[in-house]
Order: sequence, then C-alpha cells, then structure tokens
Amino acid sequence: MKPLVAAICFSFFAQVAFAQSPYAGMQTRSIKALSEQQISDLKGGRGMGLALPGELNGYPGPIHVLELSDKLGLSSEQKSRIDDLFQSMRTEAVPLGENLLAQEAALDQQFASHSITAESLKVATAQIGATEAELRDTHLKYHRRLPKSSQRSRCNATP
Repeated sequence: MKPLVAAICFSFFAQVAFAQSPYAGMQTRSIKALSEQQISDLKGGRGMGLALPGELNGYPGPIHVLELSDKLGLSSEQKSRIDDLFQSMRTEAVPLGENLLAQEAALDQQFASHSITAESLKVATAQIGATEAELRDTHLKYHRRLPKSSQRSRCNATP
C-alpha cells in the first residue's frame, strides 16, 4: 500500500511541478525541442533568424528583396535573378531542414524510450550541430550573394 501511495503522491507532485514549469505544454509537441512554427519553417526552407548577422548588417535575403521589389524599383530581369537565388537557397535548405527534423526526432525518441546513452547523446548532438551549421551557412551564403543594402539599386547578384 505504501509504494502505491508514494507513487500517486510522486505523480501528483510531478504533474504540479511540470504544470508550473516554463516548459508546460511542450511535452505534447511532436518533436519536443521544436515548436510547430520551427518545424514548418524547416520544412519550407525558411531562415528562422539563422541569417540575422547578414540581415542586420545590410545583407538582405532573397525573399526580403523580392517582397520589396516594387519599392526597390527592380526590373523584371533583376527580380528573375533574385528569384533564381531564392529557389536555389530553398533547394539547398529544405533537405537540410528535413534532415535536422529527422535528427531531432531521433534524439527525442532516444529520451522518450529511455535508451539514451552518453555515446549516443554525443553522436546525436554532434550530428544536429553539424546540420544546424550547414543550414545556417546555406542561408547566410545567399544573403552574402546579394548586394549590401547600400548597393541595392544595382541589385546584381554576386557569386
């Protein structure tokens, strides 16, 4: 009887503590470490702020230039070149995002199944880190390929 009472008390206190946690509600996520918005962004090849060093230092991303193309007075040819860059970026970013989702899901599953080991944790986090780095590089690379904001009037994409 005592073990049952202890288990019920522990369960109750764990639920109360978890409900007051800053992570409350996150336990129902499909991949615990990622919000639905992040999952959607990774699947869609969106930047998720990964290119902020470029963006905030005058290197706009292709999608942002396209969104402002009328205000920037871009020609059809310029829009086409920028769109080509955007499509190339998505072609690279989407598979990386899908890979990152699979890696995060695998890590999540190891914890959920209580099969995580020190070695599997080290391998999983190294793989996730490498994929995140490659994804960030991909987004920043395309920000760098556009002219700095002070040069937007020329809008010739550079290799």
